[in-house]
Amino acid sequence: MTRPRSPGLCALALAGALVLAQPAAAVTLPSPVLATAGALRMAGSGEMRWFGLKLYDAALWVQPGVQPGGDAAQPAGAGQPLNKPYALALRYTRSISGEALVTASLDEIRRLGEADEGRLARWKPLLEKALPSVAPGDTLVGFHEPGRGASFWHQGQLTARIDDPQLAGAFFGIWLDARTREPQLRARLLGLARP
Repeated sequence: MTRPRSPGLCALALAGALVLAQPAAAVTLPSPVLATAGALRMAGSGEMRWFGLKLYDAALWVQPGVQPGGDAAQPAGAGQPLNKPYALALRYTRSISGEALVTASLDEIRRLGEADEGRLARWKPLLEKALPSVAPGDTLVGFHEPGRGASFWHQGQLTARIDDPQLAGAFFGIWLDARTREPQLRARLLGLARP
């Protein structure tokens, strides 16, 4: 014998399913980002794994009307597909020291073609201020204003404002440059592939 279902119970179950269906990377952006950029929408999201271990969930937020994947079929070395302000949010699943984040960032910037060691040395203290140590559940948000620079937040608190367009472009290129080490994550962030 089948029992009739309660409409209230069905609604509660549906609401729970919708909450659980939200992407893990869906985070609230810091209010200064929203004030500067206006309404942003999530273009795409994905996760970063290293030797099978999940390091973080990532989400790319863009302005309405911006189609970040529209010119993503660029040849290697063509750079980044976005020229309007955008935010990249990373929610970590593991503890990582700020030193490790900075070292990995500089290594990737170097791998993507930055060969000026003097410039990299000048960028290191700026990244050290921007990228603190993270614990599981922590979120880092970077807001890139192409041609101007970038701002960084940890757990909603501003850590640094970098007024160096070259450093900002090089940093976000780690994820968005056509030569990224993680092309599948790039495609997901740009909305070209589903997670």
